[in-house]
Amino acid sequence: MVNIDIGIDLGTANTVIYIRDKGIVVNQPSVVAYEGNREKRLIAVGNKAKKMIGKTPEGIEVCCPIEKGVISELTLAERMLKVYVKSAIAKRRIWGKPTICVSLPSGATEVEKRAVIDAVYRTGAKMVYVLQEPFAAAVGLGIDIDTAFGYMIVDIGAGTTDIAVVSRGGIETSVSIKAAGQAYDEAIIKYMRKRHNVWLGPTSAELLKHEIGAVYPRERDAVGYARGKELVRGLPIKAQVKSSELMDATSEVTDQIIEAIRNVLESTTPEMVADIADFGIILAGGGSKIYGMNRLIEERIGTKVRTVENPELLVATGAGLAKAYVRDETEVEEPMLKDSLIAHDFKL
Repeated sequence: MVNIDIGIDLGTANTVIYIRDKGIVVNQPSVVAYEGNREKRLIAVGNKAKKMIGKTPEGIEVCCPIEKGVISELTLAERMLKVYVKSAIAKRRIWGKPTICVSLPSGATEVEKRAVIDAVYRTGAKMVYVLQEPFAAAVGLGIDIDTAFGYMIVDIGAGTTDIAVVSRGGIETSVSIKAAGQAYDEAIIKYMRKRHNVWLGPTSAELLKHEIGAVYPRERDAVGYARGKELVRGLPIKAQVKSSELMDATSEVTDQIIEAIRNVLESTTPEMVADIADFGIILAGGGSKIYGMNRLIEERIGTKVRTVENPELLVATGAGLAKAYVRDETEVEEPMLKDSLIAHDFKL
């Protein structure tokens, strides 16, 4: 068994960090603002950087270095992680280099996995372990996954939806698809352009999704306001839109998630499916909080669905508590740290 000091959920939308004996200490957007020159000096990270999206002056750029659950901008991801890990360690004194467990989508390639390991290693880690996101969510739930009983986890994040059947201390079968929270945002942007002639930014689309987004009909059709730019004249506009419209606009994304759940169940043994029917499907990830997701899965799949409080924190919690499940050490040659990669001091 390995003592994990820090558990990290390196998410497309948010980076969440769990510290042993302390709990969740960092939950910040995976966003950085930096000078758009060769040095790429950081200006802001997290919430402060997210507020700058679409509002930066010339010479300042805002970037989300994590796309679809994996690193797309290595240097910026390293710098962001250094800031977050330093902030986390400050919440609880850790002597020496920490042992870190980081989660990844179940469909991550070896190249993508290596990029994440290198980035985490450069934060000053002693050893880096990797855990698949749905398995980490199961550990974070505290269910007894060492038995032969089968549990299904549906982890809907921002970049990916990971669906897995967990049993006997491992993953029996899994699938990772790109239909997730950001796909809902993109569908809303596309719909508003086509039907309302309104150009929404990603932040406005995300806000609209949180306010009135749904995948199952509400008892009363909620009304919200899309704040963006009129396509024809380029003037500011506040367009009224109904929850039922967004449900129809995002139905293709929802259908992909439901179909992926069906596919995993079809590839699972009858005994495991019986266990899942008895216990229910477990929803995790921030994307699972969209209105009606649990009711829709129950209706379409015919199996009860269990929801938990703060599902977006399960993966980081599981990564931090996974000492019994990281049996195989990830051998990583310690990279050379360059001065340009040393993070500046930021207050989150």
